[in-house]
Amino acid sequence: MDSMQTAEQVKVQTHWRALVAAIATISAVGVAIGLGIPLLSVILESRGHSATMIGLNAAVAGIASIVAAPFAAPIAARFGVVPTLIGMLLIGAFSFVGFHFFTDFWMWMVLRVFLHFALTMLFILSEYWINAAAPPEKRGLVLGIYATVLSMGFALGPWLFSRIGSTGIMPFAVGFGIILFAILPVLLAWNDSPDFKEEEHVPFAPFIWAVPTATAAVFVFGAVETGGFALFPVFGSRIGYSEANAALLLTTIGLGNVLLQIPIGLLSDHVNDRRKILLGCALIGLAGMCILPFISSNWYIVAALLFVWGGVVAGLYTVGLAHLGSQLTGRELASANAAFVFCYAVGMLVGPQAVGAGMDVLGPKGFSITLAVFFAFYALLVGSRLLARRD
Repeated sequence: MDSMQTAEQVKVQTHWRALVAAIATISAVGVAIGLGIPLLSVILESRGHSATMIGLNAAVAGIASIVAAPFAAPIAARFGVVPTLIGMLLIGAFSFVGFHFFTDFWMWMVLRVFLHFALTMLFILSEYWINAAAPPEKRGLVLGIYATVLSMGFALGPWLFSRIGSTGIMPFAVGFGIILFAILPVLLAWNDSPDFKEEEHVPFAPFIWAVPTATAAVFVFGAVETGGFALFPVFGSRIGYSEANAALLLTTIGLGNVLLQIPIGLLSDHVNDRRKILLGCALIGLAGMCILPFISSNWYIVAALLFVWGGVVAGLYTVGLAHLGSQLTGRELASANAAFVFCYAVGMLVGPQAVGAGMDVLGPKGFSITLAVFFAFYALLVGSRLLARRD
């Protein structure tokens, strides 16, 4: 009896050690992303590039992620999960600091490819690690914690940007150091990582359509998050905000994510159909973008709106991932995680281009209008599927 209890305790400790390592790793990367997205956009804006070109540079991240998604499992199977994670962290760190030393626009496109190929691999393998290690009865809680800590990273990134600015090597050196630091928790949990070599992995493409409300949710979130974060500093400057004030508004979005993801994740464990929560997130996202143009002159009201809006919209990712994990297990879940991140990457590709073009055609209000269209599309999709089920 005692030996059984000891074995169970060791298993629980292993689960939580693996969870801590995976969550800490990807959250450190989140800080670098939160710092890098507005940093690169502001620098490109200062060099005279149009919103469309800034959006194009950010959209390259989506292309790199789309290319990376099918390779995550095969590369991890060939080299092992931990060596792959460490390799991708090194590639990401040196790509990040490379933006300081290479100033040509086309070189920034190349660096975006390397950076976001590595980041996509990190997200796929970390989220699979989290899903594999999470106790099924606590999946909502674990994913809520994951999303909260990741959101803290995203919130800290813009705050760092507001403090250190966009000039000199300092912001790039900080991002470089943060990404390298993420190697430490991976090393500490080396023996607790999932072994891809023991499983036969199925192609990920069919899982894009297996749980459409989950994959469409992450597509919309990817478009809104990347397009919104990349172009918000430009939107802010065009309506009169300072660089620091625009960056702080991005931080309020991140803080909303921090406070709301655990409640949203827990709520998703206590409803009979998670799609109802996904629909609610989409409708609140739509309402927020409809309101934004009318209150943009008041920074404090905008901050309050974005605090709530950002936290609820991030629920598309949290609840979508929980919905996916509840529908699939084992080998299918590994492939579905790749499909999930693939759809997020497609959103990253579409979002910045759509928002940038919308702002070039419609002016600053094009920012809100374009994001509202994404939410309306998803609300119609989920609403139609809920009605179809009722019928």
